[in-house]
Formats: sequence, C-alpha cells, structure tokens
Amino acid sequence: MKIQLLVFILSCWSASLLHAQGNKAGTLTGDFETQNSFFIRDSIIGAANTPQYDRQKFGSNNWLTLNYNVMGFDIGIRFDAYYNSNLVDPLDSYSALGLGRWHIRKSIHGLDITAGYFYDQIGNGTIFRAYNERYLPIDNALVGARLIYTINENWSAKVFAGQQKKVEKQINLFENYQPIIVGAAVDGFIKVNDDISLSPGVGAVRRTLDDATMNQIATDIGSYAPENVFVPKYTTYAVTAYNRFNYKKLAWYVEGSYKSEEAVNTNNTKGVLENKAGYNLFTSLGYSTKGFSVVAQYKYTDHFILRTSPLQTLNRGLVAYLPSMSKQNTYRLTARYNAATQEVGEQSTQLDLIYVPIKRKLTLNLNMSYIRSLQNFSDVNTGFEQNLLYAEANFSANWKVNKKTKAVFGFQYQKYNQEVYEQKPGVPIVTSYVPYAELKMRFKKRRSLRVELQYMHNEQDYGSWAFALVEFNVKNWSFWASNMINVVPKKYDKIQMFYEFGTNYTQKSNKFELVYKRQVEGIVCTGGVCRYQPAFNGVQFNVVSSF
Repeated sequence: MKIQLLVFILSCWSASLLHAQGNKAGTLTGDFETQNSFFIRDSIIGAANTPQYDRQKFGSNNWLTLNYNVMGFDIGIRFDAYYNSNLVDPLDSYSALGLGRWHIRKSIHGLDITAGYFYDQIGNGTIFRAYNERYLPIDNALVGARLIYTINENWSAKVFAGQQKKVEKQINLFENYQPIIVGAAVDGFIKVNDDISLSPGVGAVRRTLDDATMNQIATDIGSYAPENVFVPKYTTYAVTAYNRFNYKKLAWYVEGSYKSEEAVNTNNTKGVLENKAGYNLFTSLGYSTKGFSVVAQYKYTDHFILRTSPLQTLNRGLVAYLPSMSKQNTYRLTARYNAATQEVGEQSTQLDLIYVPIKRKLTLNLNMSYIRSLQNFSDVNTGFEQNLLYAEANFSANWKVNKKTKAVFGFQYQKYNQEVYEQKPGVPIVTSYVPYAELKMRFKKRRSLRVELQYMHNEQDYGSWAFALVEFNVKNWSFWASNMINVVPKKYDKIQMFYEFGTNYTQKSNKFELVYKRQVEGIVCTGGVCRYQPAFNGVQFNVVSSF
C-alpha cells in the first residue's frame, strides 16, 4: 500500500510539474458512492446469526474515485473503505480501507500506455475480461501495464501483463493474486463494399502460477488415489479467434476459444482436480428490418475454466468471462431465478424476436432460452430434465396507450435447476409461471406514477409469490412502496410478507436514497455471473455523487 501511494504521489507531482511548465489548466473529475446498512434481526426469515445482526448492527461500503487530466496525462485513483461489510462474504464481516485502484495513462503518437490498474477484455471476454461489478462483488482489474497501438484507422494491437486484484473472504482486498497473466490481441475492420464488412480479431492469454500455489496444488494431487494422479503445469495458454460479419441487415458474430490442459476444479463426486483442456464456441446471428428483428444465439462450453488458480471457486479469480444465454430479466419475480454460466460444461441456445405491429404504439417481444448440461447428473429428475439446467419462454407486449400512458403486459414460463445453480442436492427442478404487468403515467408539473403487479405460481422452493409496487415521482423526489408475499409458503409456517418503503432525492449530480426493506434470500445475477444474497431486514441509506 505504501508503494502504491508513493507511486500515485510521484505521478501527481510529475503531472503538476508538467502543468506548471506548460501553463495549461487540467481537469479534475470524480464520483463518490456510499452504501450504509442498519441491520434489524429477524430470525424468521434468516436475517440472523451473522456479526452484523448479532452485535455490529451497522455496515458500510464506500468508494471515492478521482481522475485528473492534464497535458495529455490521465491519472486516476479510487479510495475504498469497508466497515463491518458483508459484501465479500454475506455471512461474515470485513473492515479495511485503502487504495482500491490507481492508474496513469498517456497516449503518444498512436501508442496508448497504461500503468497501474486497468479494465479490458479480448473479443467477447471468453479468454480474458477484467471488469468491475462491485455489488456481486467482482473487481478483477489487472494490476500491471498495458500498451495499445493504433496501427491505422482500421487496425489496432494491444499487449498487457500483470496480476489480478483480489476479492476473497478474510484477506486483504488491497492485495493481488500472485499468478502472472500476460495477454495480446489484434482487432481490425475490413470494408468489402457498402453492404459487406468484417471485424476480425485474434487474442491469446498466458497465466503462470506462483510457487506457493503450485506447491499447494501438487500437495493435493499427491494425496489422490494412483489413478487420479497427474503432473500439474505451471503455465496455461488460452487462444481465441472472432469475427463480426455484416451484410446489409444481417449481422453474424462467431468466436471460438481453446484453453490448454491444466488442473481444474470440476466439482466431481471424487472431490479431486482433473487435468483437462477447455473449449468454447459462441455464435450470434441477427436480422433487423423495419418493424421486425430476430437474434439467435448458440454457445457450447466444455471445461472452459480459466481462473488465476485452480483453487479459486465461485466469483473469485475469474480470468475468463462466459455470458449467460438467458434473458436478463428486470422484474422482481421474473428475475428471482437466474442461470449462471456453468464452466464445466453446458450447451445453450437463445432466440429473441421483436415485432412492431403498430408503429409507435405496440411492440411485441418473445424470448426463449434453453440450457442443458453435457452430461446426465441427476438421480431426482428424469427424461429431458436429467441434463436440464434452465429453460425459459418470456412473452411481453409494450403498449403506448397515449402520450402520457404506457403499459407492459407479459408472461414467463421457467424451469430452473436449483440443485446445480444453488448447490442444493436432492431438490427437484423449479417450475414457475409468472404473469406480470406494469403501468406508467405522466402528469403535469413533472409528476408520474408507476405500478407493477406480478404473480409467481411455484410448487417448489419457497412456493408461490405475489408482488406489487407503487412508485410516485414529483420533480426531484421519488417515493415507492412494494410488498412481496409468499402466498403459498413451502418453507415458512405461515404466509410471510417482504416489504420495502423508500424515497430518493436527486439534486443535479447528487442522489440520496433512504429505504427500509425486509428481503428474502436469493441468487442475484448480472450477465450470467451470480452471487448468493442473504435475507435482509433493516434500513439502508445510500448516496451517489459525481463531479
């Protein structure tokens, strides 16, 4: 931390010196976000038996980002502070503060140079993606150096090297994983004629384990039965090739990736690491014309497990990013069950249709997805459900009643393998039916009203649910109230209600939010990456500001 701080101070000093010599004004921008929770114990819903509920009663997560631009230099820093936080581990508490990120960036005659922490990806992210999704929590920025060279207006090349930032239970979030990650990519654009163009690219990543990690892996493998023993490798390679082909109203993207053999955690019944290579194929074909569009996607994944170390699990040490092939639902009940990508193996398809029968009045959308495992793994489920992971059909109609009134009506059918996604052995496939509706109305003097109604028929897991939300907006204020009722409970002795009352106030670039909520536990997903979120009961006060 002292070294990082020293580097940043020296960088600021150098930039200030250049500023003084050039006599040109720089610009300082930034943002601040704080999330504060006041915990109220509620053992009925499971909001208990953690440090926050039993004794601490308060937790806080805070991020302050500053960016300074002067004389072509981009200098950034992010200060993180956690107090009694359950963000990293929902069942534990973490307190620490320090520099969560810093970087220095400069472009010199087509060469973009970055030192410090940076976010980036190759292609679709299949072999490498460094990004920040703080509430999952994921912050796998690479700490090192990156060069991006613009060859000409159509072609560019980049190389990078570094270590991944840590996000893990009971460790220092301001440290890095020790394995070294090196990568390179070339991206281009080829215009054949006015109707045809291509955007090809290739990339490669190399990850080399540190001695401490390798020694632990070797020790584990040495304890296996003779038939399961193999020699682990220090270095793993991953390569990918991708291209986007456009012809008039047709767009086709395809990416194929390969990862060399290494020790991987496949969660097999033997509980041992396996020496496996990985494969991934993703393709998307889309067509769009006036009043109609269709997108079909297919993905095949076979042991494409690429992390900083085979010992990392869940959302820790992610180097590769494999997006989910299910719809990213936004309504409370349609989003209750989400499909996280299964790195060990899955085959998935998705079809999305949009039709506009009445221009600017009515839009119809149908989304269907089907995800299955590459092997039969269940003794509980039979038939096609033996390898079923997820299936969904979601139909919605967006109707513009008039200039001030809009309505959405929809229905979702869903099958969800809770045994795999939530690691709950012996439970059946969850089957749910969710009709939903939303109404938005605008009034004079910057006033508006939004109402949501949803119902889930479900005979598994927690049982059936009903959800209602009312939101009223007036000028800079917003007020809302919602209730999620377990109308046919399977786990509780009686009907339970999970309600929320909140308000927020927005003044220019500042937003203040105060909310009380009683929330059921569940899985929260973003882009196919999921995290368990425990039951919550209490008050939250949040502030977001930018300048």
